[in-house]
Amino acid sequence: MYKFNVFGSEMSVFRKENEWQLFKESTTGIRARVYDVVIPQSLEPGEIAQYLDDIFHEMASKKHPTVERLS
Repeated sequence: MYKFNVFGSEMSVFRKENEWQLFKESTTGIRARVYDVVIPQSLEPGEIAQYLDDIFHEMASKKHPTVERLS
């Protein structure tokens, strides 16, 4: 599992078989699957932050200007 701060929203990415799965994390520990974003299977773990930045760049703000890997 990889966790990211995506412009102020905490998200996690899991690899299940040959598929990357994206989840939005909540402050209560509940995660919700994000089905409308497909992460290419060929993406390496080190490339996910840049991919999320490209997909969610509209969420960028002065307070949260980048996507950061948390773990």
